[in-house]
Amino acid sequence: MIKRFSLVAALGFAVSACQPAVPDSGGGAGFDSFNSQQSQRDAALAGNTGPLTAMPAPEQVDEVPLSPVGSPDDGSAAATAAETTRILDATRSGGNNGLGNDAQTDAGAEPLNASPSNPAPPVLNTEGISQENNFDAVSGERSIEGDAARIAANRAQYRVIQPEALPDRADAGPNIVAYALENRHPIGQAIYTRRGFNKERKFQRACAEFSHPDQAQIAFLSAGGPERDRAGMDPDGDGYACSWDPAPYRRGVSG
Repeated sequence: MIKRFSLVAALGFAVSACQPAVPDSGGGAGFDSFNSQQSQRDAALAGNTGPLTAMPAPEQVDEVPLSPVGSPDDGSAAATAAETTRILDATRSGGNNGLGNDAQTDAGAEPLNASPSNPAPPVLNTEGISQENNFDAVSGERSIEGDAARIAANRAQYRVIQPEALPDRADAGPNIVAYALENRHPIGQAIYTRRGFNKERKFQRACAEFSHPDQAQIAFLSAGGPERDRAGMDPDGDGYACSWDPAPYRRGVSG
C-alpha cells in the first residue's frame, strides 16, 4: 500500500514539472511598461534621480520667408495685374509657348483683358431701367392734355351692349329640364301602358341611334311621349326613354 502511494505521488510530481510556468497576469496586458514609467516618475519626484526616458525631439519645421512687398508674387492687386498681363502677352505671342495670332484664331476680335486694373464699364442709363417713376423725365415726354386725348380715344372704342330679353324656347322643342321637375316619380315606376312584342329588341335598336340619353328623351317627347311610344324607347312605361335619369336636373334646381 505504501509503495502504491509513493508511485502515485512520484507520477504527480513528474506531471507538474512538465507543465510550463503560467505568467503573472495580475497587472494586465501592456502594464509592464506603464509600471516602469510610473516607478521612474515616483523616484524623480522623491529626489532619487535615476535614468528617465528621454522625450522625443521636436520635428524640424521648414521656415519659408514671405515675399517682400512689391515682388511679383506678394499677392497684391498690382502683382496679380502684372502676372495677368504677362500671361496674356505669352498667349498672344507665337512660337511654342503661345497660341498664335489672335487676329487669326479669333477672326480679328480683340482679346478680352480680364485684368483687375481695368476701368469700370460705363453706365449707359443713369436714370435706371425705367423712367416711369421719374416725374421730371415723364413730364418732358407726356402732358395732361395728351393723356386726356388718349383716354377719350379709348372711350370712343368702347361699345355698350344693352340687355335684351331671353329668346322664347316654346318652338325649340321639348324642355327636358321642365319635364324632370314636373314628373317626380322614380325610374322604373310604370305610369303609362305599353303593349307589343319584342320590347327589349325594339328598345336596343331605337336607343342605339342616340349618343346621349338627353337626345333620346327629347326625341321621345317630340314623338308623342310619354303617352305614346311607337319606337319602343320606353318599354317599362315610366316616361323616361333610353335609361334617361332626371335626377341631375332636380338636384340642380333644389340646390
